[in-house]
Amino acid sequence: MDKEERKTINQGQEDEMEIYGYNLCRWKLAIVSLGVVCTGGFLLLLLYWMPEWRVKATCIRTAIKDCEVVLLRTTDEFKTWFCAKIRLLSLKTHPFSSPKSVANKVSNGHAVLLTENLAEENRHEISKYSQTQSEQIRYFTHHSVKYFWNDTLHNFDFLKGLDEGVSCTSIYEKHSAGLTKGMHAYRKLLYGINEISVKVPSVFKLLIKEVLNPFYIFQLFSVILWCTDEYYYYALAIVIMSIVSILSSLYSIKKQYTMLHDMVAAHSTVRVSVCRVNEEKEEIFSTELVPGDVMVIPLNGTIMPCDAVLINGTCIVNESMLTGESVPVTKTNLPNPSVDIKGMGDELYSPEIHKRHTLFCGTTVIQTRFYTGELVKAIVVRTGFSTSKGQLVRSILYPKPTDFKLYRDAYLFLLCLVAVAAIGFIYTIINSILNEVEIGVIIIESLDIITITVPPALPAAMTAGIVYAQRRLKKIGIFCISPQRINICGQLNLVCFDKTGTLTEDGLDLWGIQRVENTRFLLPEENVCNEMLVKSQFVACMATCHSLTKIEGVLSGDPLDLKMFEAIGWILEEATEEETALHNRIMPTVVRPPKQLLPESTPVGDQEMELFELPAVYEIGIVRQFPFSSALQRMSVVARVLGDKKMDAYMKGAPEVIASLCKPETIPVDFENVLEDYTKQGFRVIALAHRKLESKLTWHKVQNISSLYSTLPSERAF
Repeated sequence: MDKEERKTINQGQEDEMEIYGYNLCRWKLAIVSLGVVCTGGFLLLLLYWMPEWRVKATCIRTAIKDCEVVLLRTTDEFKTWFCAKIRLLSLKTHPFSSPKSVANKVSNGHAVLLTENLAEENRHEISKYSQTQSEQIRYFTHHSVKYFWNDTLHNFDFLKGLDEGVSCTSIYEKHSAGLTKGMHAYRKLLYGINEISVKVPSVFKLLIKEVLNPFYIFQLFSVILWCTDEYYYYALAIVIMSIVSILSSLYSIKKQYTMLHDMVAAHSTVRVSVCRVNEEKEEIFSTELVPGDVMVIPLNGTIMPCDAVLINGTCIVNESMLTGESVPVTKTNLPNPSVDIKGMGDELYSPEIHKRHTLFCGTTVIQTRFYTGELVKAIVVRTGFSTSKGQLVRSILYPKPTDFKLYRDAYLFLLCLVAVAAIGFIYTIINSILNEVEIGVIIIESLDIITITVPPALPAAMTAGIVYAQRRLKKIGIFCISPQRINICGQLNLVCFDKTGTLTEDGLDLWGIQRVENTRFLLPEENVCNEMLVKSQFVACMATCHSLTKIEGVLSGDPLDLKMFEAIGWILEEATEEETALHNRIMPTVVRPPKQLLPESTPVGDQEMELFELPAVYEIGIVRQFPFSSALQRMSVVARVLGDKKMDAYMKGAPEVIASLCKPETIPVDFENVLEDYTKQGFRVIALAHRKLESKLTWHKVQNISSLYSTLPSERAF
């Protein structure tokens, strides 16, 4: 029963695969070896091209838990086969291990090795799972990912970090203190080196792989046959074409691998500071980081060597390496559920859901803001190829097969040629035997029919055409990292782009604003920078609801936010490092209008302009920022006017979303008509909303809420 069962790994994911277990069979291996000798090596080539045949021909089926070789088959439409050898991770030679103290737990993809001197809470954690007293762990590697044997699942599962199955509460309560040196050593043994290594194959390996292509093997067979039949000139021409084709292909592939290697290894190994359980800091190389390490983010910025969740401080990050957008992004610390006024419960941490709290590998930390007496800290959640950058590199190194109709038709055409050649082959043999032709001549003439019907110069001619097409494209600034796709480009009728902001011009200007008063739209106003609007809630929202920051004294951020802020002519001031060090918390960003815009007296009778008693200096502090979320289509901030007792909530985003969050009686009747009119003219329309918050909402509570919207009492909040 166990031998015939079919297991599945990565179930429900894009790379879902079926897995089968095999053990090497000596008598099968002996028969295959004899067949290789008898066929002159052709059987070996056939088994090289077909991994599933190679495994089934040399191995016998067995239970997966005891197998030596695994055979993998993708469950997508391509049904691609792979094979991998089972390896053993030995714990005997590890300096922190001993036969009596080692307990191995691999459950839900998390592998943890514990010694006798570990804390009691870790012992309690391991008791929840099945334990296997062993000094060796079975695993295999596929596409740069390690799959360990899981006793609980009775299957192989890839080793995850803290990105799955770990709650936000657990991140603060169990992981924020860091790892002991013993736990770090064990995790390093399991997770391996934290690096995304792209090995550049040697020219010899690339040559062997290219030469063993079925087309070139057929060419070699054809050339030998023609030389036997004294077709020397034609054979020489084919050989020259093949050599040129192979050399050009090798040069292109080698160059692509080198470029990818240089791009991935753009930042060298650096030294980083990590915090240990005993509150000590330790300097280690970035390649030694493991999930659970608490990394200290340097004040002068760094290139992230891993994926990490921010637990202290704020970071300004450039994520252009992953997103293609060079706009700085603000990353805030993950809210601590234990001090949240509403509580986040047991919400699981996810790098995708909690993207605004996660620092991704390869991105550049430009600037940090920190608490006094504390450091900007982040907990490592993923390393190596498991990181976002690693997954991107894996998709380049191991692309999915292309399934174009042109390729299917090309293979069908070759099969038709093979069928015609087979008919000619049989007819030539029969006709030659009837005419009593010599056996040697019969063999040469019949095989010659195959080489004529199936053109051996086809792959060389196609490669030459692709190389020539690449040169033409390069002259007009078009580069191709996958030359085989060039043949498909001629079949395209329509090209769709999803990054219009990246491909089109960067220019963006504010056309004007249209305020709402007494549930009616006022006339459009082009001049926002005037004394009548300077203290309005509308302008206050434009001044505070953004993610702008100063980098080396220059205002940077999203182009839309930048244009809106520049349109009102206000000034943004951020706390310096010296000012931050004088307080026990991060000082808020302050925005204020230029002195020349402040009116001498406040207008009376305008509901929009109604103000409280203000000090001589009019300033607004941004107390808490909730960055823009593409899923929510909005962003919001909590701000306070200097001298005001209550805070204000401002929100900005897609008009339909903002309208759905506002009180129905505050929305103009013709809202949808006005919005449709602007969108038809090609304008990018942004809606703003405001609400005065309760006085009981203190600064401390605001800093610890996970979502502004979840803390507001009514469904129609604004």
